[in-house]
Amino acid sequence: MRKFVGGAALAALLLAGCAPRGINPALKPIGAPEVGLSGGVTGVPVAVDWWKALGDPQLDRIMADALSGSPTLAGAMARMRIAQAGIETARAGTLPSVTASAQEQRTRLPENYIIPPPFGGSTQWVGNAAANVSWSLDFFGKQKAALDEAKASADAAALDAAAARLALSASVAQTYVELARAEQQIKVAADFVTARQRSVTLIQSRIRNQLASNFEARTADTLLAQARQAELRAQAQRETMVHALAALAGRGADYYDTIGTTTLAFDRAVPLPTALPADLLGRRPDLLAGQARIAAASAGRDVAKKAFYPNINLLGSFGFQALGLGNLTEWGSRTYGAGPSLSLPIFEGGRLKADYKRATGQVDVAIAEYNDSVVRAVRDTADAIALVRANQGDAAEQANVLAGLQDVVRLDRTRVETGLASQLDVLESDTRLLAARQAQIDLAANGAIRRIQLVAAIGGDFTPAPALAVANQTPPEAQP
Repeated sequence: MRKFVGGAALAALLLAGCAPRGINPALKPIGAPEVGLSGGVTGVPVAVDWWKALGDPQLDRIMADALSGSPTLAGAMARMRIAQAGIETARAGTLPSVTASAQEQRTRLPENYIIPPPFGGSTQWVGNAAANVSWSLDFFGKQKAALDEAKASADAAALDAAAARLALSASVAQTYVELARAEQQIKVAADFVTARQRSVTLIQSRIRNQLASNFEARTADTLLAQARQAELRAQAQRETMVHALAALAGRGADYYDTIGTTTLAFDRAVPLPTALPADLLGRRPDLLAGQARIAAASAGRDVAKKAFYPNINLLGSFGFQALGLGNLTEWGSRTYGAGPSLSLPIFEGGRLKADYKRATGQVDVAIAEYNDSVVRAVRDTADAIALVRANQGDAAEQANVLAGLQDVVRLDRTRVETGLASQLDVLESDTRLLAARQAQIDLAANGAIRRIQLVAAIGGDFTPAPALAVANQTPPEAQP
């Protein structure tokens, strides 16, 4: 046994020289300082179930239905379970394997072999029943590397599921805001339809008294049609948002009637950063999934490297072998054995080197995809912060515009009553007021959507497990 182990060690040293050198990943993962995250704020708090800050119980119900019934999220969870099963498969490779076999076969025994006459040259029942044990000693860490690869892949799948949950919750919240937007647009348009119907009636009365012209009547009819058109468009928008929410919840047409009037407040929001969070790379599940994929690819590269080394197993067997049906179970028919086994590659036409190159390339692919995700994440977060800030200023100016137009409408009506202006002036200012109110609703809804987008951009309420946290927000680099 000592000679065997010594020979195996010598073979390993010789074959180590055959392992390819100079084949290393060409890329490095981007770290936080390289994308300007080293000086930002940290620990931006986002509450669990952050959407409840919007203050609408119906949204809470739809969100719960989506998180429990979405086919997209169910698919991500299924992929996570598949990856976790891969850990069990890889771990099984580090444990002893026990098999059993039995057979009984009618066989002609040759005269010129190891069994002499009278059995040689005759036809006999030859039986064999045995239990076999095999255990890979994993001297060079190939099985461990395979287990590390499986664990990292499972981590990536779990983080993908967390990213899918975050994306789904953000989509539901944004769609619900669009639903509330449509409802408010319907209300504004309905108010203007009522007001313009009164204007049409008033102008018709003035025409009968020869105080207005048909031109004014035609203008009033046109503006009434425009208000009705805006109302119809808003109603259609609401219906499509209802359909979208049902789809996000994994439901069909039976779900439509369960969605009633919203009570959402656009101006409610969760605490949000005013600058890029320094811990962005460690709080977004999609970025952590990218880091896990780099770790998985690096472990797979290690597996490919360890393929150049010998496989050393311990083998053992115990069973029975006999000629004749009645002899198989006799104690004298027992057989057993145990010992080491060595297998090593000698010539394989360059296959192992090609596998190692491919595994190294897969590390570069994982790093490139991660770096691309980091750049997009920083851009998305910076854009969301800028858009939230711009929306706040825009909404403040729009409030001034609306207040001014309301004064203009009031003054125009006073001028009409005193004979200093025509009804057309009021209709024109009413049109501008309708557009201003619609813009105000759009800005309020856009503000809520921008804040939701920022919540998603910084990782929402996702909290990485300690085992998945990365020190200093720097992803692992592949070892040469």
